[in-house]
Amino acid sequence: MLHRFLALLMVFWLAVPLALAHEGHDHGAPPTPVSTTIAPRIDASSDVFELIGVLRGSKLTLFIDRFVTNEPVTEAEVEVETPTGALKATRNPDGTFALDAGWARPGETHDLIVTVTAGAEIDVLTGQLKVPVEDRTLPPTQSSWFFARGLRERVAAYDPTLPIVALGGFLIGMIVARRRKASGAAGIVLLAGGLAMVLAVTATAHADSSPPKAASQSSVDLAQRFPDGAVFVPKATQRILGVRTIMAKSDEHRRAVALPGRVIPDPYASGAVQTSVTGRLSPPEGGFPRLGQRIKAGDVLALVQPAIGSADITTQQQQARELEQQITLVQRRLERLRPIANVVARSQIEDAELELVGLTSRKANLERAQRREPELLTAPVDGVIASATATPGQVVEVNAIIFQIINPDRLWIEALTFDAMAGAKTGTARLNDGRSLKLDYQGTGFADRNQAIPIHFAVNESTRGLRMGQLLTVLAETEETRTGIAVPRTSVVRAGNGQTIIYEHANAERFVPREVRVEPLDGERVLVISGLEANKRIVTQGVELLNQIR
Repeated sequence: MLHRFLALLMVFWLAVPLALAHEGHDHGAPPTPVSTTIAPRIDASSDVFELIGVLRGSKLTLFIDRFVTNEPVTEAEVEVETPTGALKATRNPDGTFALDAGWARPGETHDLIVTVTAGAEIDVLTGQLKVPVEDRTLPPTQSSWFFARGLRERVAAYDPTLPIVALGGFLIGMIVARRRKASGAAGIVLLAGGLAMVLAVTATAHADSSPPKAASQSSVDLAQRFPDGAVFVPKATQRILGVRTIMAKSDEHRRAVALPGRVIPDPYASGAVQTSVTGRLSPPEGGFPRLGQRIKAGDVLALVQPAIGSADITTQQQQARELEQQITLVQRRLERLRPIANVVARSQIEDAELELVGLTSRKANLERAQRREPELLTAPVDGVIASATATPGQVVEVNAIIFQIINPDRLWIEALTFDAMAGAKTGTARLNDGRSLKLDYQGTGFADRNQAIPIHFAVNESTRGLRMGQLLTVLAETEETRTGIAVPRTSVVRAGNGQTIIYEHANAERFVPREVRVEPLDGERVLVISGLEANKRIVTQGVELLNQIR
């Protein structure tokens, strides 16, 4: 019975602690790490510059950006005060700066002083670089047995007395098996327990024989989202995404109202070409003008051959014969009066001559009408052909619009509102492609148009890309003022739950989403009414990409 008792005791003394302390078995929940892939780094900032230094191996890579805008500073002189003295960083082709960091040893913390000289700007930044040591200790267990806990601690710390204990257990197994004539199963258990203990100690000794190693040698900085919603984005990734920021400032702004609008021509720089007679169109020399062709005022655009009915032709022929008869009578009377000019009054001869001139002019006009001289359609203003309906041989009626001419550099916007906006002085037009145009208020109508009032604005900047009748949104300013923070529209995105959010640049590599309430301000900005404090850095570029990080 003694050999069986010794066998069971050996099994519990050797096998149970090994099972509890075996690497890869964790019976407790470790704390959640902030980031499992971040390399050792130094973080420093001032009102001018922001610096991140990333340690990899024996090289320290420095990222220097503008504090307010997050724009990379690629042209500068960087000097770092290290434990071995002052070292000058070299510029890399990608705009970063490199420094030899052979002095950075695992397990040590170094205070660094970085002097940045960018043109006329000189700034001194201070920070700490903590180099951790790779943790190879076995995971803790929840065992309360004193022998299991003692063995675990000895394995973790590699107690020199442990090999003696293991060897003793192995020898006891052999003695019991031979002297007490133990059963084969008990002897095998004792021998296997002692042998397993020796192997565990040998493996622990071999693992602890390697020198300390920094935990960051194989780590890779990855952009990731934390459980609280904040986003960690390394500086290298920020430059790839083109992240830019501004400093939020609270101020009073005029409230803007969004109105539907469309593009119309400037009434002082446009015109319509219409016919004044009924007739048939014919092209001038060179043909009809094409759409988009530039023309000048007075250019002949088309000819209208008047259409005359048969009744009008008969009347004209009768009038022509009557005029010929009257001309003949006046000519004969002059022939009789001129020879006796000394006898008759001079006034009679002059009256006859004037009558002859009038009749001759009337006949010429009638002949010209009979020849059907065409009407010339000319351009009233300089501009381009916006629309044209002219085709050779086309019969047109009186007041038919043949061409429309506009000046593409002078366009107006017509917006519709349900309330009179006499106080509106400026506005902004927002196009479907995201562009915005500044507008000058021209006037508000009083007549309803389908229960809406038209408001006219003039575009006071380049009108390239606009076309007649194009629909857009007009943000018209009112006299009412609101207090808030104006941010670009590109800063506002939608969260997964549909909430409107913007991203605050909390520190160099951390971005925190803020739920906000916004109102339209103009074509490029919105007004944050609540959810954001002033003097915070707000992301304006690359927001959509940050919002997709998971």
